[in-house]
Amino acid sequence: MITYRNDVTILLDDSMGNDAKVIRMAKASIKKTGGDMNEAARQGFIDFLLRERHGVPFEHCAITFYFELPIFVMRQLAKHRISSISEASGRYVELEPVFYLPNEDRNLVQVGKAGAYQFEAGTPRQHGQTQAAIRLSARDQFRRYRELLDAGVAREIARSVLPVSLYTSGYITVNLRSLMNLLSLRTAKDNATIKGHPQHEIELMAEGMERIFAEEFPQVHAAFEKHGRVAP
Repeated sequence: MITYRNDVTILLDDSMGNDAKVIRMAKASIKKTGGDMNEAARQGFIDFLLRERHGVPFEHCAITFYFELPIFVMRQLAKHRISSISEASGRYVELEPVFYLPNEDRNLVQVGKAGAYQFEAGTPRQHGQTQAAIRLSARDQFRRYRELLDAGVAREIARSVLPVSLYTSGYITVNLRSLMNLLSLRTAKDNATIKGHPQHEIELMAEGMERIFAEEFPQVHAAFEKHGRVAP
């Protein structure tokens, strides 16, 4: 039974450190901890670190996210190399027939040239053609995948017939400095000093990561927002 999705899943698996640890790492050079600072002073100091781009203290804190993503989104995520990724392997497990299928709200038509383009909705005909093509490809290629497995072909070879719309899952651990860099590139926010131009699906992923970031490190996230969403 083939399943189609148009979402991504981002969940908190683990978090290392907190806002106070960022301050403690920054003050290590003067053999202090910042433990005597009040709330306003802590926020002000984290603002200072972001504003002046003192990035190393943020590398001592990290978040591990659980993800379920189409493979074409996972490929973009892997470009952010200051991270550790553990992903379900098609070498060792039989892959499930879960595929990405954009819904009618997903803009389809690219207008303009590379580096200076935008997306428009597209016609009902274009949406129908897109969904029909993806469904047909998913059904046909997963059937061929199963045929190869049934014929005794190794999983690591059989998976090569599957499309990048297939979902994958796993974990990614990112330190806060790298995470802020990812968010600055993979979201499009009006208050950003340099506005990102992410693909819709990876922006969904980044927004899920940012929600968790804001919950786990509220003072760091507030400073990130205040200073134009620029990674230190």
